[in-house]
Amino acid sequence: MTSVLTVSAVSKRYAAYKSNLHRFASWFGANVTPVSEYWANREISFDVKAGEALALIGQNGAGKSTLLKMITGTVRPTHGQITVSGHISAILELGLGFNPEFTGRQNIYHAGGLMGFSQEELSGLMPSIEAFAEIGEFFDQPIRVYSSGMQARLAFALATARRPDVLIVDEVLSVGDSYFQHKSFDKIRQFKDQGTSIILVTHSLGDVRALCDRVILLDKGHVLKDGLPDEVVDFYNAMIADRENANAGGGIKQVRGEDGWMRTRSGTAEAKLTAIQLLDRGTEQPIELASTGQNLLLRVEARITGELSALVLGLMLRDRTGHIVWGTNTAHTKQVIRFPATNCVYRFDVDFPCMLGPGSYGITAALTATENHTLGNYEWTDNALVFDVANMSQPTFVGTTALPASFSISRI
Repeated sequence: MTSVLTVSAVSKRYAAYKSNLHRFASWFGANVTPVSEYWANREISFDVKAGEALALIGQNGAGKSTLLKMITGTVRPTHGQITVSGHISAILELGLGFNPEFTGRQNIYHAGGLMGFSQEELSGLMPSIEAFAEIGEFFDQPIRVYSSGMQARLAFALATARRPDVLIVDEVLSVGDSYFQHKSFDKIRQFKDQGTSIILVTHSLGDVRALCDRVILLDKGHVLKDGLPDEVVDFYNAMIADRENANAGGGIKQVRGEDGWMRTRSGTAEAKLTAIQLLDRGTEQPIELASTGQNLLLRVEARITGELSALVLGLMLRDRTGHIVWGTNTAHTKQVIRFPATNCVYRFDVDFPCMLGPGSYGITAALTATENHTLGNYEWTDNALVFDVANMSQPTFVGTTALPASFSISRI
């Protein structure tokens, strides 16, 4: 498949000089030593195929926005090369390219011209831009009276006025309301289906799992991981927890099983998962295939290996695409174990009816000190247990949830 974007060994350095004269001299190759320097990106390489949706994730300061600015050409790399095939449309910083004193309509002509649109094109596209933005009479009022959500609507409507070869979205949709977020992501999915490549920067990891084919994790300006969404997102979550716990554990371990599920484990190991089983509630026999409507028992055993002030078990159920179906923990249910005995094994039994649709599901289990796994993370294992569900007795339905719904029909 053809690459529409190639990033080759790209680095970006920001330097501070003793004087503007020294800075000016450095532009012409003079050997001037800066007072200080900061590398926002170092030796980053990747390519993006036509129709591929790529997410860039990482903590604040990882270098995501700087990389996007280099891709769009607003910032030049210090080293390396970026090659783009086709038209790029980008929504970066909120309001970038907008004049606060211009109306929305005037800003479409102004910012659209900077994006390469002709005035005639913008006039033809104006009705569809106005309709998509849905800001009513504000379209002809100055941008300075807009809310951040209204600015996001206008920016997105302009950036997607025609289908680009590459669409870049950097966090801006997070300021919009839920209705417009859904509308925008529907538009992004349509573009992707039509062959547009997507580069998404967001802290919403659910959006990453739902939309993207591939994820790059940036850390301190470097590419730390590049792979499938489940692999990279789970690693990122574990990395955050590991850092919050001052790297007291054995690091992060990832293994992809023969079933295709990635298992990611992290934690400080003062408490360890020793067993996790899915049982039929009636017979308490282990099962790998559950039936919709069947009464199940999830049994988890944990051994305490250190002196703890508290122990919380957290569980999360996800479908094959990584969407969270359900989750809770014993802090939410008011069942925290205070000062658990060292070298003791605790058993947790969870009864539930299998109101799930056909498919594969993974259970993530976590042993923590609080309801938040980033504080006192003893063990966190994604997809610690994987099982399948088949609908063998319930009426046919679609989706991941079997609602106990019934029809009542009457003639009136």
